[in-house]
Amino acid sequence: MLNFTDVTEFILLGLTSRPELQVLFFAVFLLVYTITLVGNIGMIILIRISPQLNSPMYFFLSHLSFADVWFSSNVTPKMLENLVAEIKTISYTGCIVQCFFFIAFVHVEVFILAVMAFDRYMAIGNPLLYSSRMSRTICIRLISFPYIYGFFISLISTLWTHGLYFCGKVEINHFYCADPALIKMACAGTFIKEYTMRTLAGLNFSYSLLVIIISYIFILIAILRMRSAEGRKKAFSTCGSHLTAVTIFYGTLFFMYLRSPTEESVEQGKMVAVFYTTVIPMLNPMIYSLRNKDVKEAMSRAVSRTFLTK
Repeated sequence: MLNFTDVTEFILLGLTSRPELQVLFFAVFLLVYTITLVGNIGMIILIRISPQLNSPMYFFLSHLSFADVWFSSNVTPKMLENLVAEIKTISYTGCIVQCFFFIAFVHVEVFILAVMAFDRYMAIGNPLLYSSRMSRTICIRLISFPYIYGFFISLISTLWTHGLYFCGKVEINHFYCADPALIKMACAGTFIKEYTMRTLAGLNFSYSLLVIIISYIFILIAILRMRSAEGRKKAFSTCGSHLTAVTIFYGTLFFMYLRSPTEESVEQGKMVAVFYTTVIPMLNPMIYSLRNKDVKEAMSRAVSRTFLTK
């Protein structure tokens, strides 16, 4: 039996073995990754330089963009490299590091989405007390939790990944070091890894989703109590972007991680993983900018200032 720590590298089978599709996928995902970086880094810069975006909601949105940049950058560059490389490998250390940051930023993102839902409840349910209750200090404390907890959970999960054993097979049926694919490939040590993966994923995703659901129940109650139709419309519009991001992200994650790893589920999981590792980080800035009046106005002013200074 070959111990996991004796493995020096893995072979990533990727999305396809057909050369003509590999070239097409490289062009498509390079474009997607470029848009992801430009969109999310642009959103962070826009929030930093725009006084009208100096509020807790946009503070949390800048951290969501930061997490999206890291989340996508942890996977996409290696995927692009392997689409054009003859030898599609990843080192043992690289695999462990990729696993660690992937799990970490998945948890960071889901809990940032939960924090953003709580922030919307505070803004809509308690507008007069919003500024005092969501002070800069409180916001920093709230945003610190997803990072601290996410990296802690990731450390535990990665240690269990390190405990997997392989019987000479080092081909990962995926385009990155994904836990379900590693579990399917391993020949020992899989029970506790699969159990902890499904338990931690189920508990953490469910808990963060529960925070979002409870927040939106109170938001809905607050909106129904509003007498102004304009006020209701504005409240719904501020929540629409967040609800869209939550629905897309949680739907794909539950589909990916709460099933037993089988050959069929791993193949399906690759298609789903493409969506949440590359497409969702690209879509988030669009979702929050195209449906947000403040962001669109700040963007127009920033562009105008740039051209006027020239």
